[in-house]
Amino acid sequence: MTKRDWFIVIFLVFFAVVVDQVTKAWALRNLGPLEFYGPIGLVLHRNPGAILGIFSDLPPLLRVVTLSTGGAFLIFIYAAIQYLLRRRSMMLRSGMSLLLGGIIGNVLDRMLSGSVVDFILIGSPQLASPAFNFADAIQWVGYGMIVFALIKEGTHIWPDSNERKQIWVNPSFQIKYCLILMSVGLGFSLIAGVFSFTFIKVAIEELVIGPSRQIVEAKFLIPFLVTFSIISLAFILGLFVLGRILSHRTAGPIYAFEKFLEDQMQGKDRPLRLRAGDDFHHLEELAEMLRSHLNHCRSLEPSQEGKEALAQSKPKETETETA
Repeated sequence: MTKRDWFIVIFLVFFAVVVDQVTKAWALRNLGPLEFYGPIGLVLHRNPGAILGIFSDLPPLLRVVTLSTGGAFLIFIYAAIQYLLRRRSMMLRSGMSLLLGGIIGNVLDRMLSGSVVDFILIGSPQLASPAFNFADAIQWVGYGMIVFALIKEGTHIWPDSNERKQIWVNPSFQIKYCLILMSVGLGFSLIAGVFSFTFIKVAIEELVIGPSRQIVEAKFLIPFLVTFSIISLAFILGLFVLGRILSHRTAGPIYAFEKFLEDQMQGKDRPLRLRAGDDFHHLEELAEMLRSHLNHCRSLEPSQEGKEALAQSKPKETETETA
């Protein structure tokens, strides 16, 4: 991935968000009741759920908070996959960017107003699709690009010959690495949880007076704790998986270099080849220099036949000197 590639991939996220927000602002200013222009219908509609109205029947608190936080969690997943992806694969990366941009566009609506602006229908006045927006359309384009890339480039994205057979090549180091990441995530979750919980509780105490305060606290605080706990658990498990992959990329090259040294000491001449995505690729150059030096030293040593001939000639030379 070059700087230009990364610029394109990141630009597509912002492009999708801007196009979505601009078209929604236009719809809010200009649209009203349903009108069809050929197979395209335009109407101003508020969707409290997810894409095509999914989850719209959930309680408002659970729906808005969960869907908004889920969108933020997807940003973390997106960044991790983009970093861990071993191949350039611009089709897959661009599809992920469009998908994330569409999701962020709808998440912004939920965070600011509690619902999403939908205004496009396809069909006729008698039979039409559910209302959607440009963010939904961009998401479907992203889905299509991802599926196409996985079908076309699947063997290149996950080459079987490029995988190590062992996942835990250095268990003590890798487990320690994962535990450190998980500890950091747990600490951040505790800080965010305490801040959010106390903020909501204090706000309720300031705004609600009388016996109804306990009812309001139970209605808001309990769903918050349940939702926050589930999200925190998913986040920490994601950090464990991320730590395993990252530690494997660090411990794997060292493990391969150790095996290379063992083979060289046993007289097995072979090059060192690291996997795509591994760290410490300079070890390949170092191993090649070491290999060349050892081969040069071996070439200077007499062969086994030469050693035997030299051993046989020594007694004759001694006898001649004695005579």
